[in-house]
Amino acid sequence: MPKKTKAIKITDIKSEKPWLKKAKASVYEIETREVKKTILIICEGQTEKLYFESFPVLTLTVEAIDLKGESKLKLIESTIEIVKNSIKIYDEVWCVFDMDFKRGEKEFADFDNAITKGKNCGYKIAYSNDAFELWFYLHYQYNDNKNHRSFYYSFLSKEWNINYEKDGKKYNFCKSVYDKLNNDDKASQEKAIERAETIYQAQVDKKYHEQNPITLVSELVKFLNQNKRK
Repeated sequence: MPKKTKAIKITDIKSEKPWLKKAKASVYEIETREVKKTILIICEGQTEKLYFESFPVLTLTVEAIDLKGESKLKLIESTIEIVKNSIKIYDEVWCVFDMDFKRGEKEFADFDNAITKGKNCGYKIAYSNDAFELWFYLHYQYNDNKNHRSFYYSFLSKEWNINYEKDGKKYNFCKSVYDKLNNDDKASQEKAIERAETIYQAQVDKKYHEQNPITLVSELVKFLNQNKRK
């Protein structure tokens, strides 16, 4: 007489255990998952590099390079070489530089040609005139007068209780600027963006070197903000 066998419940079969089945990705997960982008920011100084690296971005990888004061056109040419020789594919390339009146007419041509060439390469150009520090200044006040960078250095020295020209360019201080502005009740990044845009719109039809004061750093800041941790 054949041996009796115990009936096996379907739910007892290991592969059929509901909690052992591989869960499928939900529609919600698929729709909300973002692809992490990589952007390249080419700067002409440590101040800019460390400031942009301080943004707490989540859906973005920021690679910032300090080219240490190259001429504007040379900075664009170096950017072309960096992009061409990199194994990475950058979703966006930003070039950040400012004017320098020390060289007069030669500097004007270098500034204008660099912006034009950079745009023709498809790069985003966050230029300032006269200085990058105008962007910091606009966190506190609106000003549409032409000022030499010494004006902004003097203002920041008083506001931050530091000799900005001497100590404001040092590594540790540069790393602290983003948080310093973010935690200062008197400073407002939102207002700085509004002020920068107002100044730009009043001069958009002028030649690049004639736009003064001007800063398009606000455009890069807005982009980084879109990718910040909430």
